[in-house]
Amino acid sequence: MTLTVPALRPVLVAATLLLAAAASQAQYKVIGPDGKVTYTDRAPTTPEGKVSGIGAKAPGQAALAAQSDLPFDLRQVATKYPVTLYTVAGACEPCASARQLLKQRGIPYAERQVVTDEDSEALEKLSGGREAPTLTIGSQTLRGLAAEVWVSYLDAAGYPRESRLPTSYQYRAATPIIDRREPAPPQAGAAPLPAPPQAPPTGTAGGIRF
Repeated sequence: MTLTVPALRPVLVAATLLLAAAASQAQYKVIGPDGKVTYTDRAPTTPEGKVSGIGAKAPGQAALAAQSDLPFDLRQVATKYPVTLYTVAGACEPCASARQLLKQRGIPYAERQVVTDEDSEALEKLSGGREAPTLTIGSQTLRGLAAEVWVSYLDAAGYPRESRLPTSYQYRAATPIIDRREPAPPQAGAAPLPAPPQAPPTGTAGGIRF
């Protein structure tokens, strides 16, 4: 399914970033003894219920940004504005195109994948929708593949326009959105992404809904 992304006006970019930041704060999914599901950015202190870590702030993302094999300037950007690609398991042409775009530019990203219904629910909580692919850059969320828009925000974050990854660099395998291991203590929120120097051109978002 193809979605249309409206033109981004400079006066609205800051407001969009603030709203996206709120959507990306949830780090834990808690299922209480009564079956009630709660999403929170604070590590639960009670032993009751089931707790799962979710989203771009899971331990794997922090480790990705801090990789010592990245050049210093690229590591600095990746630490401040970590990039996470959300995809679906199985055949997904837009997801494959999104991976290619990021790899060609040399973006060190983490890939989180929708595998179960819980993953699908978590993605909706994090991004406000169930489109694949979805990209997060710091606290900014971009739903659906719109290459020109994605490139504009990567530029604004300060990512190099040409790959600076070492030839030995290996991208990590995709992992489910719901981290079913013991969650780590909450980390400081990602820095808000600055607005692109110019309004991104109108793009057509390509992706699928599930």
